[in-house]
Amino acid sequence: QVQLVESGGGLVQAGGSLRLSCAASGRTFSYYTMGWFRQAPGKEREFVASIRRSDPSTYYADSVKGRFTISSDNAKNTVYLQMNSLKPEDTAIYYCAVRSAAWRNEYDYWGQGTQVTVSS
Repeated sequence: QVQLVESGGGLVQAGGSLRLSCAASGRTFSYYTMGWFRQAPGKEREFVASIRRSDPSTYYADSVKGRFTISSDNAKNTVYLQMNSLKPEDTAIYYCAVRSAAWRNEYDYWGQGTQVTVSS
């Protein structure tokens, strides 16, 4: 079983920055891809960014490209999301997720989420 714990959320003014962390634990943790998703009130959950363990290739939603950076520290089993130039529309609960193997077509482990609120 894999446990994911997000941290680093909070309240920030527009134009500010936050750094989210996602610490993974489990008996023999490994992953194919780790990602960040977000869900704003009244909206569906959406993809934000992901990083592949092997390359590490990174992918971003168009809405965050150039502002957000995903990175990983495999020795610590931790993935980060550096968020700069935050906008009110970035307000959401941010979730960390793991796709544990390449053959899986979806993310199979999810964290509880951390709230990010951007004030105008």
